[in-house]
Amino acid sequence: MYKAPIICPVCGSKMHIEVLRCDNCKSKLEGNFEMNEFASLSDENIEFLRLYLLNRGNLSKVSEILKLSYPTVLNKFNKLLSDLGYISKEYISEDEKNKNLIIEKKKIINDLEKGLIKPKEAIEKLKLLKEEK
Repeated sequence: MYKAPIICPVCGSKMHIEVLRCDNCKSKLEGNFEMNEFASLSDENIEFLRLYLLNRGNLSKVSEILKLSYPTVLNKFNKLLSDLGYISKEYISEDEKNKNLIIEKKKIINDLEKGLIKPKEAIEKLKLLKEEK
């Protein structure tokens, strides 16, 4: 089955669904049905949302699974919210991004101090954070 197109390839307007059909009994329902905001999500956003829901909204766990820093996962989450129309793209200020970076650096240092990670791993994680900025 194909994913329903959201935008008209001819004029660029938002599309809608007119016919729904039951695969079991072949009944049809015709009308003008609006798609919800989730129908317009990219495949990447859908996969991220699934992972987020499967981990009960725990972005730290999502970060571990994706092997991405927490600030990167938070940015993906904010992009998802923005794409759904729940927040504006300008919502995340540069100060907030820097604050998230500082929090992630402190977490790495704390993990190192507690012996949860080795110095080499801490250095790699800090390098990744620097690259993401």
